[in-house]
Formats: sequence, C-alpha cells, structure tokens
Amino acid sequence: MKLKEFTVREFRSIWDSDTVKVDGQTTCLVGKNEAGKTTLLTALYRTNPIIAADAKFDETYDYPKREVEDYRFAVENGDRDEAVVVECLYELDAYDIEAVTSVFGPKVLKGKTFKRETLYGQAKSRFVLSSDDAATRKHLAANPALPDELKGTLTEAADWDAFAAALDAAEASEAVKALKALVAKVREDGLASYIFNSLIWPRAPKFLYFDEYYQMEGQANLNALIKREDAKTLVDSDHPLIGLINLARLDHRKLVHTKNTTELKNKLEGAGNHLTNRIVKYWSQNRHIQMRFDVRDGKPEDPEGMRDGINVWGEVYDTVHWAHTPLRTRSRGFVWFFSFLAWYEDIKRQKQNVILLLDEPGLSLHGRAQADLLRYFEAELSAHQLIYTTHSPFMIDPAKFERVRIVQDLGIDAKEPLPKDQDGTKVLTNVFDATDDSLFPLQGALGYEIQQTLFIGPNSLVVEGPADMLYLRAVSAELEREGREGLSENWVITPTGGSGKVPAFVALLAPQKGMNVATLLDIQNSDRAQIEDLYKKKLLKKKQVATYGDFAGKAEADVEDMFDRDFYVDLVNAEFAKELKKPIGAAALKAKEPRTLRAIEAYLADNPFKSGKFGHYRPARYFAENAATLWPKVSNATKDRFETAFKHLNAQLK
Repeated sequence: MKLKEFTVREFRSIWDSDTVKVDGQTTCLVGKNEAGKTTLLTALYRTNPIIAADAKFDETYDYPKREVEDYRFAVENGDRDEAVVVECLYELDAYDIEAVTSVFGPKVLKGKTFKRETLYGQAKSRFVLSSDDAATRKHLAANPALPDELKGTLTEAADWDAFAAALDAAEASEAVKALKALVAKVREDGLASYIFNSLIWPRAPKFLYFDEYYQMEGQANLNALIKREDAKTLVDSDHPLIGLINLARLDHRKLVHTKNTTELKNKLEGAGNHLTNRIVKYWSQNRHIQMRFDVRDGKPEDPEGMRDGINVWGEVYDTVHWAHTPLRTRSRGFVWFFSFLAWYEDIKRQKQNVILLLDEPGLSLHGRAQADLLRYFEAELSAHQLIYTTHSPFMIDPAKFERVRIVQDLGIDAKEPLPKDQDGTKVLTNVFDATDDSLFPLQGALGYEIQQTLFIGPNSLVVEGPADMLYLRAVSAELEREGREGLSENWVITPTGGSGKVPAFVALLAPQKGMNVATLLDIQNSDRAQIEDLYKKKLLKKKQVATYGDFAGKAEADVEDMFDRDFYVDLVNAEFAKELKKPIGAAALKAKEPRTLRAIEAYLADNPFKSGKFGHYRPARYFAENAATLWPKVSNATKDRFETAFKHLNAQLK
C-alpha cells in the first residue's frame, strides 16, 4: 500500500496546503524556515502514528489561532461541517487487493484507491471506499459448498437483508454458518466499512516521525526505562534508545538480572561490534570509531535518576585518539544519525510497515555527511516511502528533482494580510510560482551539480582558461585525423579562470573519491614555486603536474608557445585585422622575450589598436573555427610538441 497524495487544511499555519503528490519512494519538501514544512509532516504523522497516543488533533491548540473561536461557533450552530484536517489518498497493491478479493470476489472493489479523512478529536476519521455490493453477493452465492437451491435464492437477493434472510431459512451446514457470520459483520456498518476496517486499514503503513527531539541521550537507568515502558509513558528519547538496545541484540529486561560477568561482557562486546559495522558503512566523517557499551550498578555521584538500579552507558571509542567519549557528547550530527539509525533499524528488524517522516534530517551534518545520508536513504530505506523536509542544498538530489515539492508561505513576507486562498503554507506544483527564497536550496543543489559535472569528470585536466580548452581540443582532433595520438576523450578539460586559482581548485578536486586530476599549465618564473607545491604538498604526483614549458622546451611558456611564433602571429593578424593599424610582423617582436603572448603585448603597448584591446581568447576561437583550413600551415615541430603532451597526459588516465 502506498500513500499517493495528501492535503492539509485548517491546521496551524495552513488554511489549504493544496494537494501534495507523494513519490513512490522519496519525497523532499523544500522551503525556507517558517514556511510550514514541519507543520505538514506533523499533520500527516497524526493521521496514523506509530505511537498510537499521538493520533489526536486538538482544535484549541491546532486550529489557526486567529479564527478558532469563529470555527467552534460555526460548527456548534451547524453553519459548517467539521474541518477535515488531513485527507490522504492511498493506492492498494496486489497483496492488499488479494486480501479483499479472496474473501469477497474479484469484482468487490471499484478501484485501487481509497481516501481517508482525519478530523479534529482523538483518532477521529472517516473513509471513502467504493465497493460493489451486488457483485459481492453473487460471488458469495456461488460458494460451491452451498446447495444449488440456496445458491439460486441468494443470487436473486436484492440486498443484504434478503441475503441474510435466505441464509436464516437454510439448513445450518458449516458453510452456511460461516457465511452467516460474515454477512452479519457486513450488515453492521455496510460492506465498504467492513472491508476498510477489517481488511484494508490494518494493513496500512504507520507513520514514523523523527526529528531532533527523538535524539537519544546514550545513557539510561534500565529500571526506570522498564517502568516507563510498562506504564506506556516513554519519552521521545526512549524510542531510539530502546531501538539501540534491540539493535545491539540486547534485552534490557534481562540485563538488569544478569549474574554472569563474562556472559554480560561478551554480549556487550558483540553488541558494540555489530553497531560499529552498521555505522561506519555510512559515516564517512570518521572511520576510526567503535561503539562500546557498559552496564553496571548506579553510583552515588552518577547523574540524577541513575544512582540506583542498573544503568546502561553508550560510548564511542576513537581508535586514533585512544579515547572513550559518552555518546551524548559527540557532535549533534553524529547523535542525530546514530539515533535515527538505531530506531529505524529496530523498526526494520521487527518488519513493521511504516512510512518515514523525517523533519530536517542531517541539519547538523557537514555537507559531505549529508551526501552520505542521501546515499543511506537510497540504499537502506528503499523498502519504505520516505518524506523529508530540508532547506539544505546538500540534502537535495539534483538528479531527482521530480521528487522535490516546494513549500512556501507568502503571508510571512506580506505587508498586508492576504486572502485565505493565498495565505498560509502552500505546497507548489508549479516551480514558476515559487519565490526566490523558496527556490534557493534548489538553485544551490543545481549549481553544485553543474560545478561537479560541466567541467569536472572522473579524469579532470586542469588548465588556466577556455583558450587552452579550444586549442587542445582542436589540435587533438586534427592529429587524430592524421592517425596520430590526440588527447583522450576521457579527459574533462577543466578551466579555472587564472593561474592564481589553480592551487585552490586542485585542492578541492584532488581529494574527492574516484577523482583523477592532472594539470597542463602556463609557466613563468613567478608562478613556479606555486605550481611545484602541487606535488611537493602531495596534492598530486609530480608526473600529474605538467606545464607547457615541459613540451615547448622553454623555462617559461604559455599554450601559445606550443605553436611556432610566426604561425601564432598570423592568427593574431587574421583575428584582429580590423583593430590593427597594420599587420604585426614576427620580426618586430622582441626576440629576447621567450613568451609569444608577452612579446605581442609589448609590441601593442607601442603600437596600440585603432579600437578595442587585445585578448588571447579570440585567436584561440579563430583557430578552433578554422582549424581544418589552418592545419596545413602548422609545422611538424608544433604537431610533435602537442602529441608528446597528449601522450604524457593520456598515460595518467585511470
């Protein structure tokens, strides 16, 4: 059974949320603070909570405050119906349908969906389910265990009263008795009611809601915990703690009576090892941690409430620093992740049917740890529908934007009160209706994805600018047409926008898992130390740090120096023909200037353009656009220089 959509109305900041379409696997509710994301999850949770006592809507606290008394007065006077706080549409799967049709026949249901409406009050609800009574009676009448004469009478019955009367008049065989009992239940509230309450709703998934208030302390007095459990007065943090104890394959009731120290020690050690294996799989922030448990009698100076009876202590051991720290003192992100893992894994172990509602999951986690959390969602939560809220770009999968629903409340930014149809929390179906603040997390996620994929790949060749990219690709293509080796297509050429940005760029790229980085950079004496630091600081291996000087045979060189000087000067003359007063002659350039670009810039300082200014991108563009025509003029020495560079770089591919 899947939740297909839901609508929340007249609840706290919501007048009408509009219909929220729910993805079959994961739905992400995105919006800024105070937009109403938590309110949506809270309302949905209360419709069928895993903690039964939470199934309550109290109009005193939950109805929009500014009109709660008007609402009560209108309902009491009969001027309006009670508010339907949440309306949910569910879709039955094949197993759900089989549970119904095996009793009432293949035509009993008129569709695969049903609605459930939840109202103000304690577990107050109603359903909308279509059933075919006539088809059902025909199916029941066709029972082969019934006499033929009775079958005929039952088939002709116009309603359930007539059907029951025919059974009452028949001989009381076992088949008749069983059918009479079933029909009696159907007649109490109707066929649809019996199907819903007895066969369908017991199969519906419960909602498991988790936010920061459910984070465990990591320590507890077992005697007090057992008392709260028996009295059904568990506090929020107890649920993940019990899940943790169960996940560790311990029994807190038996722990308080353990009499064998060796047995207890072995159990605790095994529990810690089991949990460590589960955690480090998805916790990339620190792989050097181990879970440890300790159970011992309370001491006079232990925390309040833990001075008598038996206490359980959850600790984290850091194998790098050789230190134990209480679980509750670890980072908030770790405690959140650990608490949710403990509770959910216990739910999974019990094979409970749940829909997960996570409010701002991983809010305290580092961006990369949030990516770990998304990976955990995909890998481990696939058996359940998941709905979570966020305003973090790192908690949005840019490859799955169809799962995102935008939540906004225009009223919190409006200077004047809005009409009800525009006021309050809304869940948008059209992204064009979203405000800039509401779209910001999506923009961040998309921007990060573009940055990761547009100019970055598993094999990234870092160059200084787009001119390099044009030359390298154009020359590579022409070399390959000649049967020579070009730059492999497996390299993604990554321009950084200047030599000063290269170290930071490489420092960001190189440590990423699965990333292979090499450079092909301009080189001048002032930049040499900075470039050499790329391998001296062990960001890259020395062979991965290449410069044009390595292949042009010069101490200082740009990509333009891979060409013969005469050829490059001809490119400049062709591209800037309208700006130049006269063509530049190669002989007019300073021969002692090793870098062609600097020689041209020095010449133009004395012989300025008629208009505009020189830029080295335009000759690169001209070459790329006219490479086939210009290629016969390219010297063999130039071809050799580029091919040598390409061979060196291709050898660095993974």
